Amino acid sequence: MSKSLLNLSPVIPVVVIDHVEDAVPVAQALVAGGIPIIELTLRTPVALSAIERIAGEVPEIYVGAGTIVDADQAKRAAEAGAQFLVSPGSTPTLLSAMTDTGLPHLPGVSTVSEVLTAMESGYTELKFFPAEFAGGVDYLKAIRGPIPDARFCPTGGITPALAPRYLELPNVGCVGGSWITPKDAVTSKNWARISELAAAAVA
Repeated sequence: MSKSLLNLSPVIPVVVIDHVEDAVPVAQALVAGGIPIIELTLRTPVALSAIERIAGEVPEIYVGAGTIVDADQAKRAAEAGAQFLVSPGSTPTLLSAMTDTGLPHLPGVSTVSEVLTAMESGYTELKFFPAEFAGGVDYLKAIRGPIPDARFCPTGGITPALAPRYLELPNVGCVGGSWITPKDAVTSKNWARISELAAAAVA
């Protein structure tokens, strides 16, 4: 991959957009708080349109598509303007589809075998998901010995209190979390609150 997604920010906000008009203000609020990256999950009907809006109107942020689970999603996300892709898991077909887009991407893994399989395909940077439910900090500590070259972005169940414990690990480059863009702040259009949470996350 030409760009390391794990070195851009200690936290990658994992964002669900329900209304496309919220996409640009959310991205701008993250930038104002010092976070230059956003992962929009493809869990809502407006997600691809939201990616397109951000890509076109907020050039200061590196916008990606998350929850990529099939080849068609990878292709459509790239066409919408996504600059990187993130998947919750890995299959040969999905890895091939993400590679075909030419975009940087983080394949999801949760077992040692999945990590090794991804590394056989040339990956050393991976998403560890669902982090808190797949062994958490202790799991990542345990696998660093036999697999020292793998680096991770743990996502899933991570809170502001847990994030520092992950970030202390040598094999963790960043964490993914949804707490920076809480639903109530988006619903109430409290963009200043999102900026505050972003600033706290990178402090």
